[in-house]
Amino acid sequence: MPELPEVETVRRGLQPAMEGATIARARVNRPDLRWPFPDRMAERLTGAKVTQLRRRSKYILADLDTNESLLIHLGMSGRMTVSGDPLGQFAHDHPQAEKHDHVVFDMDNGARITFNDPRRFGAMDILPSDNTETHPLIAKLGPEPLGNDFHESYLAERLAGKNTPIKSALLDQRIIAGLGNIYVCEALFRAGIAPKRKAGAISQARTHSLVPIIRGVLREAIEAGGSSLRDFRQADGELGYFQHSFDVYGREGEPCKTPDCTSKISRITQSGRSSFYCPQCQR
Repeated sequence: MPELPEVETVRRGLQPAMEGATIARARVNRPDLRWPFPDRMAERLTGAKVTQLRRRSKYILADLDTNESLLIHLGMSGRMTVSGDPLGQFAHDHPQAEKHDHVVFDMDNGARITFNDPRRFGAMDILPSDNTETHPLIAKLGPEPLGNDFHESYLAERLAGKNTPIKSALLDQRIIAGLGNIYVCEALFRAGIAPKRKAGAISQARTHSLVPIIRGVLREAIEAGGSSLRDFRQADGELGYFQHSFDVYGREGEPCKTPDCTSKISRITQSGRSSFYCPQCQR
């Protein structure tokens, strides 16, 4: 499932085609994805102007001049592609419709936004713009890891006394919004912290060090266009390249990249997810 960098990359790719433009025609080709689409979705979106395109955790929010916002979740295989952009940033011709093109937005600037989702684990909803933070999918989310509310004191306070493994704690969306398996593995490696360590047993200094490390990993991934694992694509169809920089994720049995380290990357399962780490560098 796409994590924060992938979703932010898609948002940035959609921004020049959608922000400030009007949805001339919205087409909804099925009644649902993971959940049913909202009532009259195509009718409510047609004619609406996108005033702002923003991200909250792993969700994209398109604020409209109708005082409503379109919430988009990519799910496991969802992708949004842009074609026909008059600015010449994307393909000039609209591609032939595909089987799993479930929602299509024709913008008044000539761009076409297509949401394709073979597995149908994605989701869309329409909600009041002034009430997005109370939506059931957003209400319990923690602060954005790249925002001002995520800082050393906050993280130390939330992890204090926790008996859960640090890997599980960092994946808890109520503590930090948007972090997923890939980037938690990478951040813990850079911090030298073993994924099985109890969150509450980590020293304050090492807990504090996680904040800039998490931010650094996410920023690098965003700049590289995210990580192309399985079905992820950017909005222009290009692959992301951060996966070429993975230190541990997906590298089981390969040599650790730390100079003078003689260990190999190990993999364990935690809460049904694979954790990759160096047993020598991470304690």
